[in-house]
Amino acid sequence: MYAVIKNGGKQYKVQEGDILCLDKMSKQPKDVVEFNEVLMVEGKIGTPFVSGAKVTAEVINEGKDRKVVIYKKRRRKDSKLKRGFRREFTRVKITTISA
Repeated sequence: MYAVIKNGGKQYKVQEGDILCLDKMSKQPKDVVEFNEVLMVEGKIGTPFVSGAKVTAEVINEGKDRKVVIYKKRRRKDSKLKRGFRREFTRVKITTISA
């Protein structure tokens, strides 16, 4: 059984046992998170959400992603900009999908 959930403006196709890296939620490990914004469950499409459907997940850990370096340079202007960005994430494991 699979479902499509919405979290942080993005959509994820999930199955039981999947591990996802979502935007930071400030949760402790072993906490349970419920996603009620379920867009689709096993071919049943919601308008916009499937009524009564929910996906539960367990928080594994939180962390930071690898650094992405942003570098801008304007030629012949002696203008440079170097900036780094590390995305913070929460890693979760999908435990149940209920329709």
